[in-house]
Amino acid sequence: MKEEELNTPVEITWCPGCTNFAILTAAKRAIAELVNEGFPKENFVISSGIGCHAKIYDYINTNGFYSIHGRVPPTLTGMKLANPELKVIGFAGDGDAYAEGIEHLIHAARMNADITMVIHNNQIFALTTGQPTPTTEEGFKTKATPQGNPYPPFNPIVLMLEAGATFVAREYALDINNLTETLKEAIKHRGFSFVEVLQPCISFHDTREFISRRIYRIQPMSFEDALRVAREWDYSPREDARIAVGVFYREERPTLEDKLRPKVWHRVYPERSVNVKELWDLFL
Repeated sequence: MKEEELNTPVEITWCPGCTNFAILTAAKRAIAELVNEGFPKENFVISSGIGCHAKIYDYINTNGFYSIHGRVPPTLTGMKLANPELKVIGFAGDGDAYAEGIEHLIHAARMNADITMVIHNNQIFALTTGQPTPTTEEGFKTKATPQGNPYPPFNPIVLMLEAGATFVAREYALDINNLTETLKEAIKHRGFSFVEVLQPCISFHDTREFISRRIYRIQPMSFEDALRVAREWDYSPREDARIAVGVFYREERPTLEDKLRPKVWHRVYPERSVNVKELWDLFL
């Protein structure tokens, strides 16, 4: 399969030069290469939330479902529960995933749902022209905080490690080759995959120079070492910041679907007609 076969006729309306273009390229390239490795194209399903990132849904020719602000993880989880053969991939922004959707993100990681979450982190609410998100640095002046953002940023990598994610990575949007490879590994991983993509917003929060001069590559490490390395950068523009990119941590652990399958799928699979009430009762 060629990457171009995943194009759609929809006009791309991101700002000229937006780093989301790089994420789009890497995502299409990763899916195309996985199809060429033997994964059926019809099994790839994507979902996105609300924000600049969400437009990516319109630009990739796969099955999919638009979600709402913060609700990409449960949308993906429902897809995977309905059909465990799917490769479900979610795209969310830092405002989308870390503000409105933080509880869904944490619990999807805790349950080890077999889904892939790709976070476009530009440290700003860009679609609404610049308000602080949970990863915006303290003191940053925005339209909503003209005197400076009063809150310190939190560290999503540390949070996802502590929440129980079994694949945790961070990449830089403008490093398309490494981003492509990490996305492929995340999609193939059985369990909750979290890939944060540092995606500078050239209109409202241009951190390209800062990030590009401080990133260095890592390989998967122990849980304790992953936490230590994750804490090297607190998402603030410190001059001494060291920003690790690559896969921090990965492990194999039973997935949510593994645990539910004996209770539900022996009655409904492979017919695929999932009894919604039975699934709901399992979570009560």
